[in-house]
Amino acid sequence: MTKLSVIQLRERDALVDDLRSLSPEQWRSATLCGEWDVEEVVSHLGAASRLSFPAWLRSMIGARFDPDVHNRRRLEEFRGSSPEETLETYAGIGPIGLPRKESVGGLGEMIVHGEDIRRPLGIRHDPDPDGLSAVATFFATKDFAVNSKTLVEGLRLRASDAEFDAGHGPEVSGRLLDLVMAMAGRRAVLEDLKGDGVPELRRRLD
Repeated sequence: MTKLSVIQLRERDALVDDLRSLSPEQWRSATLCGEWDVEEVVSHLGAASRLSFPAWLRSMIGARFDPDVHNRRRLEEFRGSSPEETLETYAGIGPIGLPRKESVGGLGEMIVHGEDIRRPLGIRHDPDPDGLSAVATFFATKDFAVNSKTLVEGLRLRASDAEFDAGHGPEVSGRLLDLVMAMAGRRAVLEDLKGDGVPELRRRLD
């Protein structure tokens, strides 16, 4: 198992621990991930963990390459009869290996969706620093799952809490986790970012 996969499993375990004590109402809470509630995001992560690249491709073809249809079908397939069952199934599953097992893309999914859930619930979590740095570099240089590279093209991203400095242009600075969430298209983190590049990033996200 690769280092990134090990980090991803530690991040999964931390998320499972954070969610074990949720009330029924909290399981239905809104997240930063579109219209999905907490259980739906967990189901999405579990479904992604089960998919190989060939299975993902078959699912996308079946959904006529509509990612919303693909994601909805797979998360409904994974979801249990209760949030607790969904969580326990997710707790025993392996890491996300898309687009390939050694890719940082799966770790990016884990970190971003973990924060999608935690931030609205007021749960603080600091991801593994090495893993977060790898995801930040990946997002700044690749368009995968989200058009992160395209989104921040022509902007300089500088972390205030880590050695991360990428791109050229008007500056956007803040915690590395917030920069990662911004590159993943989450507008909610813009209030925590600073710099003369923030208005342009806001315009692009709008």
